[in-house]
Amino acid sequence: MIRSGIAIIGRRTAAALTEADMAASVKNASNFKSRLVEPSDQRDFRPIYLDAAATTPLDPRVFDKMLPYLTSYYGNPHSVSHAYGWQSEAAVEQAREQIASLINADPREIIFTSGATESNNIAVKGYSRFYKKKMNHIITSQIEHKCVLDSCRQLELNEGFEITYLKPQENGRINLEELEAAFRPDTGLVSIMAVNNEIGVMQDVEAIGKLCRKNKIRFHTDAAQAIGKTPIDVKKMNIDLMSLSGHKIYGPKGIGALYVSRKPRVRLDPIISGGGQERGLRSGTLPHNLAIGLGEACRIAQQEMAADAEHCRKLNERFRERISSLSHVTFNGDEEGGMSNILNLSFAAVEGESLLMSMSGVALSSGSACTSASLEPSYVLRAIGSDVDLAHSSIRFGLGRFTTEEEVDYTADKLVEHVNRLRDLSPLWDMLQEGIDLKSIQWGSHH
Repeated sequence: MIRSGIAIIGRRTAAALTEADMAASVKNASNFKSRLVEPSDQRDFRPIYLDAAATTPLDPRVFDKMLPYLTSYYGNPHSVSHAYGWQSEAAVEQAREQIASLINADPREIIFTSGATESNNIAVKGYSRFYKKKMNHIITSQIEHKCVLDSCRQLELNEGFEITYLKPQENGRINLEELEAAFRPDTGLVSIMAVNNEIGVMQDVEAIGKLCRKNKIRFHTDAAQAIGKTPIDVKKMNIDLMSLSGHKIYGPKGIGALYVSRKPRVRLDPIISGGGQERGLRSGTLPHNLAIGLGEACRIAQQEMAADAEHCRKLNERFRERISSLSHVTFNGDEEGGMSNILNLSFAAVEGESLLMSMSGVALSSGSACTSASLEPSYVLRAIGSDVDLAHSSIRFGLGRFTTEEEVDYTADKLVEHVNRLRDLSPLWDMLQEGIDLKSIQWGSHH
């Protein structure tokens, strides 16, 4: 198929499913989830995939690039005494150059890791521990990825660091004046994600970087949801540390990278001990096939970023127009400055988990997160001021390179159908229709 003048290689044939096929996919998914069919009895096709913020499918071109290094060129890239190692090492270094090219970095500033979670841990913990004698204060936000928040919490509880957790504005963006007001003489690191994985809000990374550089504070950003989808220039944006992940940009899982600035020089305390690979910052044998896949994914992203962004923008608009008949729908995030590939919506008087179960033929994510004891609303939505009931009713739609118009249309039509059906069953919807403010109701309790 051709999109925006670019040939899309290996576009998923399931995109051409008929409505009958899609209905059968719904039934199949429901049956399998209910353990009514054995894995061997499943149909060949699966539910529509609209969860690209969680992970993306491997681009066939990436797979083609990786395959020889899984079968023929299997040498350890750290073996320096024979051709098998030399071939693998050369391919890894090419991948390092491809990643660096995407973000305008020096290849020597790219450190391979197992993914963005490890990169974030190395950046936050490694930097803080190395400079502990000079700094004791870290600034982050309340809507960061769990791995950043948990890293900060460990440093706070176990190692004596002080952490400031900035509350975002209602649109999810960080107020720059509040950020600057939080600076202290002992502030050493600011960690603010580039694009939020749940609501798609994009921070003003360049302004944050400029502010940090002006105050001689190092700036780390988790760019897992931004890389390959929006231009990132680490030099122009004054980024000192940046995390990225392979499986968010149509590359393989299990591989990521950490950008570590050389000018100004940033030093890190490794969190893994071993053979000293990756310039001593990340020991362990490098999975060269995965690194090569990440490099190829970055190369493709650099070439097709504009086309991918336009494709997702059109799908986003098409989806929102298709569900425009629904009322009492809340857009979570920044409608003007958010990423078009992530759409987070709340539907009043509808329980998000019930809607997900009704939409079992489409792979989606709820805005609610399960804890060990209870179902809690999304901490991201709560941080931007969303009511508990709306946070519970949120659904995240993730669009991507291989999402088609047919899939968006089918999902939108089913969404309208099931939201209306669930609302018809809800007494809360009747109250809303009568103009009753649900917040004003004093709910009684049984004794």
